[in-house]
Amino acid sequence: MEVAEALALIQRIIEEHRQFIGGFQNLEQMANDSSVMRGLDLSKEAFIPGRLDQKEGLKKLGELLLSISKGLRAHFGREEAALPGVVTRYGTEEIASDLRSILLEHEDLRNRITQAEKHVAELTGGGLTRQVWEATAHDMRAHMTHTRKLLEAHAKIEQTLLSSLEKALKAS
Repeated sequence: MEVAEALALIQRIIEEHRQFIGGFQNLEQMANDSSVMRGLDLSKEAFIPGRLDQKEGLKKLGELLLSISKGLRAHFGREEAALPGVVTRYGTEEIASDLRSILLEHEDLRNRITQAEKHVAELTGGGLTRQVWEATAHDMRAHMTHTRKLLEAHAKIEQTLLSSLEKALKAS
């Protein structure tokens, strides 16, 4: 990948993060971190244990989680496909080490979304006692809140890495 192409990729990812950090939140654009955060917030609020409209809330939650999963996979896919080559060619060993850590976090974040999807499947499956159902529902909401915080922290770390990589590219 040439310098100009690598810079364009980094600028695109940085812009996604800038939108996320700045609070730009649009559910129709689930392919960036900003939309993922908004989606997690909305999905958490779509389902509150004890409400009468739980079935509809769970349906909405499942739909939002599917969108979030697709958005994360697209965003992470761009980073995972292109950044290692760019870092190998233009980055420092420190940047390479930071990127390896970030890529490991991607897998953890994907797994957290998958776990939330499993919670929804359990809750909609109909085989849980009321007490187990309510405990699972509360666990799911706590899980999603923590996942959102992890995604925010992840995006900030990525932003720092991408800024360092951008400087290295401009210096080459």
